[in-house]
Amino acid sequence: MNDRLIIHFNNILDDIINKVYPVSGGCINDCYKLETQNSNYFVKLNDTINLFEEENKGLDLLRSSKTFFIPMVYKFGVFEGSNFLLMEWVEEKNKSDNFWNFFAKNLSELHSTTNDKFGLDHDNYIGSLKQSNTYYYDGVEFFINTRLVPQLEQLNSINHSSFFKKFDVLFNSLNKIIPIDQPALLHGDLWSGNFLIDHNGHACIIDPAVYYGNREADIAMTKLFGGFSEEFYSNYNDYLPMLHGWQERMPIWNLYPLLVHANLFGSPYLNQINSILNKYN
Repeated sequence: MNDRLIIHFNNILDDIINKVYPVSGGCINDCYKLETQNSNYFVKLNDTINLFEEENKGLDLLRSSKTFFIPMVYKFGVFEGSNFLLMEWVEEKNKSDNFWNFFAKNLSELHSTTNDKFGLDHDNYIGSLKQSNTYYYDGVEFFINTRLVPQLEQLNSINHSSFFKKFDVLFNSLNKIIPIDQPALLHGDLWSGNFLIDHNGHACIIDPAVYYGNREADIAMTKLFGGFSEEFYSNYNDYLPMLHGWQERMPIWNLYPLLVHANLFGSPYLNQINSILNKYN
């Protein structure tokens, strides 16, 4: 981080930054902890793509649900070609004894925030990829047309004609597989890397890709990349019972994040996608 950017943040915070530490924050942005005389802050920088306005909107929407603790955003913008998001620093603590119970309770309450349509009033991002949130009254049409098809179109540079034919077969079956459910407010990218543990030992969710969708999509993503404790799923089902057969539908919902990862990180994810498709072909 250059000196002019530090001075810019000093002016925003009306404080003096004493130390700057690089911290982990995914592979899309450069992330730093800022120590000042009075407090600590977290900042993301990205010189390539400006996705922070949409991230701020997503955090605001999650905060309005009054469920999880959501870090405060102090400022986002552009300074000398650097897109930035300046936020509250969350000092991570250990999980409380009832961590997964509180996580399940808060998520069930978030998912109880509903809408009459699937989608959102603006598009946003998942990772660094644009996420379309065009409204649909039909959840299956929304899932196909705004989640799967856009990601498949980005794979068109790779010759996978049989791969695409398998998706066509799945699309024709989805109305029989996915039950009707109310559009729920989703985090949208809910894996183990997108929550912190706050000062109470409870989950603080970050890096959202929010929209109103089928709540099974959030639950399914928690099972990717390590997964959550089984205690979480049991407690969630007590607070907001899942529809019959939800476990069998988890791989279908995870086609979306797996396609996102295939587009971001390459072909290794295609084998996992193909194995899911083979169950329905």
